[in-house]
Amino acid sequence: MREHPFPAIPRPLKAATILSAAMLLSSCSRAVLDPAGDIAAQQRDIIYISTALMLLIIVPVMVLIVVFALRYRKGKGAKYDPNFDHSTALELVIWSAPLLIIICLGALTWWSTHLLDPFRPLDRVSATKAVDPKVKPLVIQVVSLDWKWLFIYPEQGVATVNELVLPVDRPVRFDLTSTNMMNTFYAPTLAGMIYTMPGMRSTLHAVINREGTYDGLSANYSGAGFSHMRFKLHGVKDDGFATWVAGVRARGVALDTDRYLELEKPSQRVPVMRFSQVDGDLFRRILQRCTKPGTPCMTGMHGSQPEEGKPEGAVFKEGQEKKGGESVTPQPGSQSPPPAAGQHHDHHSSLNLNHAAPGTARVAAA
Repeated sequence: MREHPFPAIPRPLKAATILSAAMLLSSCSRAVLDPAGDIAAQQRDIIYISTALMLLIIVPVMVLIVVFALRYRKGKGAKYDPNFDHSTALELVIWSAPLLIIICLGALTWWSTHLLDPFRPLDRVSATKAVDPKVKPLVIQVVSLDWKWLFIYPEQGVATVNELVLPVDRPVRFDLTSTNMMNTFYAPTLAGMIYTMPGMRSTLHAVINREGTYDGLSANYSGAGFSHMRFKLHGVKDDGFATWVAGVRARGVALDTDRYLELEKPSQRVPVMRFSQVDGDLFRRILQRCTKPGTPCMTGMHGSQPEEGKPEGAVFKEGQEKKGGESVTPQPGSQSPPPAAGQHHDHHSSLNLNHAAPGTARVAAA
């Protein structure tokens, strides 16, 4: 009797593998394929549409593999034509179908990139409900620390660690930054992931449409405590949100500079923390990297960003926002003004040096 080249897999191991796969798929279904937020729902629809478009090629190819194998197998009696080299109809099918798929995917990508731009304010709460222009978005300032999440509610004057509470059907604007490592803020049921970087501010607009408790995490490796850098996202009604804010104000502690500097130190598996008061200028100082007393802020430095709106730069601006700037390149035919008397201009260096004659000492320019 011939031995099987591979050992048999025990039944308990098979059952455990199937159960693990089912649990992973169910988790994915709850978060990504069954989101509680409108932005995440639109992103899920893009996944469905993209998958369907690609299956238009994959399914026929898989079917044709079986058809060709059965039709042209040896002894079937199919026509044998060794001189075949071209078919216009076949060429049209082979090239036109993938080309149309690519065009559709490109159009979908262009449309979704602009519609779901995280800097773009929401124009709808759900597929059937537009944003009420009288309702002001809830502003939440997000700071990624090592290895925990700090959420500041500037309008409510409270803050939390590893707990995010949002009112249902109210637009939310997240202002995000980081203290040390580059990170990624990701709440799969709410919206797509967005990076947080030290000294830079990102923006994410989103909304949650269903009550419940969901998971959020960091999706970018940032060191030893990365695996446990998670938070809980709670969707509550407006009155529940007001009750939660009142409870934090009544029982929490104040988040002042000293307590923040202690919180900023690397730590793992940090439990939920609530702060009844928070310094209104704390997020700006975190963004400009001057939380420690005596540290100069990054205001006006290269790479600093405006406090409101999109980051500066033409790529982030609309057409009417772009303005002409002073050109630093001389116009064709123009000449640079001659240097003043006593000055030496070196075209090969950005430094003006007094070149001493050989054998003499060099004297630094004043």
